[in-house]
Amino acid sequence: MKKRIMLMMIAVLLISAAPIMTSEAEASGATPDQIAEYALKFKGVPYQWGGTTPSGFDCSGYILYVYKHFGISLPRTSAEQFNVGTAVSKSNLKNGDLVFFANTYKPGISHTGIYIGNGNVISAESQGISISNINTNPYWAPKYAGAKRLPGVKEVVTQTSAPAPAPAPAPAPKPDLPKGQYYDVSKSYWAYNPITDLSLKNIITGYDHSEFKPTNSVTRAEAATMIAKSLGIAPVAGTSFNDVSSKHWAAGYINAVHKQGIIGGRSPGYYAPDAKITRAEISALLTRAYAMKASSTSASFSDINGHWAEASIIKVASSNLAKGYDDGSFKPDANATRAEFAQFIYNSINQ
Repeated sequence: MKKRIMLMMIAVLLISAAPIMTSEAEASGATPDQIAEYALKFKGVPYQWGGTTPSGFDCSGYILYVYKHFGISLPRTSAEQFNVGTAVSKSNLKNGDLVFFANTYKPGISHTGIYIGNGNVISAESQGISISNINTNPYWAPKYAGAKRLPGVKEVVTQTSAPAPAPAPAPAPKPDLPKGQYYDVSKSYWAYNPITDLSLKNIITGYDHSEFKPTNSVTRAEAATMIAKSLGIAPVAGTSFNDVSSKHWAAGYINAVHKQGIIGGRSPGYYAPDAKITRAEISALLTRAYAMKASSTSASFSDINGHWAEASIIKVASSNLAKGYDDGSFKPDANATRAEFAQFIYNSINQ
């Protein structure tokens, strides 16, 4: 008898000393995202008054079931659940928080849901487990009564990355070069001589920080200015075209070359100052500005027959002021670059 009593006492001691086994979720605690993810698994489960299982839930029964999965015990009713946890403001809600509503089917706290982000709450509504927005839903938004954050839900600390290194300071601008010299026009550049010579004569100018941008297209305003300066024609005040006001930076030179009959508009009353000038227009400009006559008629191109500027193109080509392309074309309607235009003017002045 004494032996049996002794064995029973040992058994009791062993049982009481044994660890209590819990689920992995219970042992590790729940993160906000884990709660939201698990709650979403039951979307569409039908509503059942008094239901506490996936065969059918009422609102507080659904809450009990989800949080029990993570080892968090809650009272049975929404009103009782409202007394658990720490109050959290609507602006600070995060996944896994309990959200409460009042005055639904009865006065006071009467409905509970689980916050899942972006203003959305999942809960057991009359149509089953559904998602509604607490800010925009016309039924739930005015019935919002508060929210609680439960003990047992992990506070997830967002790991901040190391501050980005400060951007490297912008390199100091290069010093301006002497007049006529440009960083983007080296001595080996094919148009170095005309660009340098015309710059020193103030016929053409570059841009800030000693850049010439030789491959940029030439506008009709720039062309008129360069032609006027190369001929020594003084600016004329006022305006000759509807689209060139007297305050336009090139108005004086446009008026001057127009008055001399060197250049006209692209349409009656309109000059198009910002349009890119074509090779055909340049040919006409040069022949008018420098009174060119064809020294021969040997120049010919495959794409100028019948073109309005055919005669001018023949004149500038036969005078060796402009050349065509290897395929035998002149490309009269193509735009000229600043380097090409500088070469045209340089050749015209020195013919």
